[in-house]
Amino acid sequence: MLPVQHHVVAGIRTVVYDSAPQAGGEAVVFVHGNPGPSDDWEKLAPAAAAITRTIAMDLPGYGRAEHPHNFDFSIEGYAAYLGLLLDQLGVTRAHLVLHDFGGGFGLAWAAAHPEKFASVVLIDTGVLIGYRWHRYARIWQTPILGELSQVLTTLPLFRKALDRDNPRPLPRGFAERVMGYSDWAHRRAVLALYRASRDPDAQVARYREHLAALDRPACVIWGEGDPYAPSALAARQREVFSRADVHVLSGLGHWPFLDDPDAVLAILMPFLRAQVGVGVGGRVASRSRS
Repeated sequence: MLPVQHHVVAGIRTVVYDSAPQAGGEAVVFVHGNPGPSDDWEKLAPAAAAITRTIAMDLPGYGRAEHPHNFDFSIEGYAAYLGLLLDQLGVTRAHLVLHDFGGGFGLAWAAAHPEKFASVVLIDTGVLIGYRWHRYARIWQTPILGELSQVLTTLPLFRKALDRDNPRPLPRGFAERVMGYSDWAHRRAVLALYRASRDPDAQVARYREHLAALDRPACVIWGEGDPYAPSALAARQREVFSRADVHVLSGLGHWPFLDDPDAVLAILMPFLRAQVGVGVGGRVASRSRS
C-alpha cells in the first residue's frame, strides 16, 4: 500500500501519494481506472520516484477517496477533478501513466492542458478507436440489471471472474483490496461512470485530433491476453501518437503491472528517464530531482 496524505479538492476528500512535494512542478502522474485505486501502482510508483517527483491519487468514488453522491461521474468530470488536484499540488509538467478508464481521464485533461502535458504511458488504455464494450460494461450500463449485478457481486464471485477472464490469476490480495473499498457508494459510482460513457467513439472524437496535433512522446504497454480491451488496440494508438513505442506482452492481461511488474518496469523506466527533464514541446527543463 502506498503511503498517502489527505487532501480536499473541490470539497471532496481524497488521498495522494506524492513522493517529493517540494521538488518542483515536474512529475510523473499515475491515474488509475476502474476498479482502481492508487494502490494499483504500488510496484511502479516507487520506481518512478527514484528519478523524479511521482504522484498517484484515489479518485472520487474509489479507494480511500470520498465516495460522494453529488459528483460528475463522467470522463470530463474526472478530468476536471484531476486538473484541480494537479493545480493544487503545483504540477506544471506532467508525464502521465494511465490505465483503464484513467486513459480517458488523463487524455481528456491532457487535451485541455497541452502546456502541461509532456508525455504519456498508456497501459491497456488510450484513444480506443472502434472499441466496443466488454460484457460487464454492457451489464452495468443497463438500468436495473446493472444494479442487480453490483448487489450480487461478492468477493468469491469477483475473484473467480478475474481469474477466469485473465491469462493468469491476479495476486491474491488484489480482489480483497478492491472489495474492501466496495461499499454501495463506490458501486453506484461505477454504474454512473459506465452509463456516462456508453459511446466510446464519441469520447474519442472529442480530443483525438487535438492530441494527434500535439504529437507528444508516448509509450504503449498492453497485455496480449487482455479480455476487456483487446490488444489489437495497442498498435492503433499510433493513429494519435505517431511516435509511440508499442509493446504487447505475451501471457499478460488487463493488469500487466500486477501480472509481471518487472516486465512493465523494464519498458516504463527507460521511457520515463528519457522524458524527465525534457519540457513540453521538447524544451530542456531543469530536473526536479537527480
